[in-house]
Amino acid sequence: MTPMTLTGFGTCAPREQRPSTALDAVFGQAPGWTESQFGIAVRGVASPDETTSAMGAEAAREALAMAGWAPDDLDVIIGACGVMEQPIPGTSVLIQQALGLGKSGIWAFDVNQTCLSFVAALDVAAMGFETGRFRRALIVSSDIASAGLDWEAPHAAAIFGDGAAAVCVEAGADRNGPGLLARGFETYGDGKDLATLRSGGTRIRIEHGLEALTEGARFHLDAFGIFKAAARCLPDLVDRVLGEAGLTRETVDVIVPHQASAPGVEHVRRLMGGDPARVIDIFAGRGNQIAASLPTALAEAQATGLLGSGKTVLLLGTAAGVSAAAVVIRT
Repeated sequence: MTPMTLTGFGTCAPREQRPSTALDAVFGQAPGWTESQFGIAVRGVASPDETTSAMGAEAAREALAMAGWAPDDLDVIIGACGVMEQPIPGTSVLIQQALGLGKSGIWAFDVNQTCLSFVAALDVAAMGFETGRFRRALIVSSDIASAGLDWEAPHAAAIFGDGAAAVCVEAGADRNGPGLLARGFETYGDGKDLATLRSGGTRIRIEHGLEALTEGARFHLDAFGIFKAAARCLPDLVDRVLGEAGLTRETVDVIVPHQASAPGVEHVRRLMGGDPARVIDIFAGRGNQIAASLPTALAEAQATGLLGSGKTVLLLGTAAGVSAAAVVIRT
């Protein structure tokens, strides 16, 4: 158990909140088709000035204000985005500068595990607390899914939304108080082709031509393949991690899943059983926000009063790779 407290939460939604009816015509379907097929009513779509780092910085300011921290109270800024704003330098550096900390020297680095980047960063922060490296950490997830969608593939394009979320985390001392109780991460590389975005790194290069770069910049998703992978690996992982925390599916208080899709959230409800109200579901109004999905759902749980003192919270989901994660915290 790592003693630590979630002291501040912040989110940022793009100015434009686009209804799913706007996509019905794009997909050549009757009004209401997109929502009935995919369970999404509205999603945020970032404007050109609403960059990944700009949205991340806005969410960070809100989280810092809730925590009561001055920006220079931080020991570390961890960028936990599914898709970086640019390859070099990392998004965390851009967020640091946007917060007015460009001359501060505060360590800023990125952690990437696509949709699970937030929980991976939370685990890194916890390890920093355990070793005494960090006392206060700011974790920021921000993603603009709309930048890479293939509108000829409704099963992928329809379900995503843009947005950002940030969480302030502070080291504690009481091992009977708030903290990270247990965690588990798994990766199955045989699923590497189920969700891909190939441009932006060294795989596809300028000399390969504009057509190759353009095609590689479009997100490709095997939604059914990802769903099958999640259904196969999550149950045992969830039970193992809950067991390490001294909990069961029935006794954990709040369940915060990655908002991968409407069927994905419903699968978590069936998997966990019990009161379905324990499962945070913001998919219809936010869509799949990639890495920002989990911390945005966590912020929703906090805003609605579900993260009271002593509550146990299960964060879980899957990501490209295929990877899976389950993390239990006590608030």
